[in-house]
Amino acid sequence: MKLVNNINRRINITVHTLKWIAVVVLLVCPLVSQTVQAKQVAIVIDDIGYQRNDIAALNLPGQLTFAILPFTPYATRFATLANEQNREILLHAPMQSLNDLALGPGALTMNLPKEDFQSRLREALNSLPNIKGVNNHMGSLLTQQNMPMNWTMEVLKEQDLYFLDSKTTPHSKAQSIATLYGVENIARHVFLDNITSEKQLRFRFDQLKHIAKRHDYAVAIAHPYPETFAFLQSALNELKAEGIELVPLSQLVQQRTLRLAQAKTAKTSE
Repeated sequence: MKLVNNINRRINITVHTLKWIAVVVLLVCPLVSQTVQAKQVAIVIDDIGYQRNDIAALNLPGQLTFAILPFTPYATRFATLANEQNREILLHAPMQSLNDLALGPGALTMNLPKEDFQSRLREALNSLPNIKGVNNHMGSLLTQQNMPMNWTMEVLKEQDLYFLDSKTTPHSKAQSIATLYGVENIARHVFLDNITSEKQLRFRFDQLKHIAKRHDYAVAIAHPYPETFAFLQSALNELKAEGIELVPLSQLVQQRTLRLAQAKTAKTSE
């Protein structure tokens, strides 16, 4: 009889333990599933605004993001149409380059005092409806400078906009200064069409997919070239087939901010 009681007791303990394991699994699984997300990419079409044909970019499928040059002939019309389609737009802010190429209207340069610099940036921001962020047009000189980047991030912080560093120089300070000011930010990984041959477009697009699969996300910049439009018209269909989601850039920015916060919290708790 004693032996039977001991066996029953052990069975009860085992059942009780299994119930607790089941509860833990049910609690943990939703948390795990929340952290597992599809690989994602954002593709930004830069230099929008000078050509009538730029409007054709809105015929491309999926949630592309568009960076519009301020005060250009088709800037306002493009921004209006993009907003009607719920497509995300940025201010493509012209910034001084190392080789002093012509920047066009709204240029941000080293010789501007702070008040004029920020006034020019605010005017450009106000010229486009419902923008979500800013990226640099050229800027290989300006993004290396502390004070102009400080002034830039002050304005972006007050208007709750994010910054995409186009990475026109490996020495850019834009992201680190954006972080100091509490401005959400991200950087470009791939230029899709510096060379517009089919072979090079394919190579860069495959590179973009590889980065996304390895790091969960990737950011590309392209331009409103006919060759780029023709390539993307078919190539974008590959993303879903390979388990990659095309998302507005702001979605990647927010997720990057969340990942950094989680990493900081984990480090603090060690």
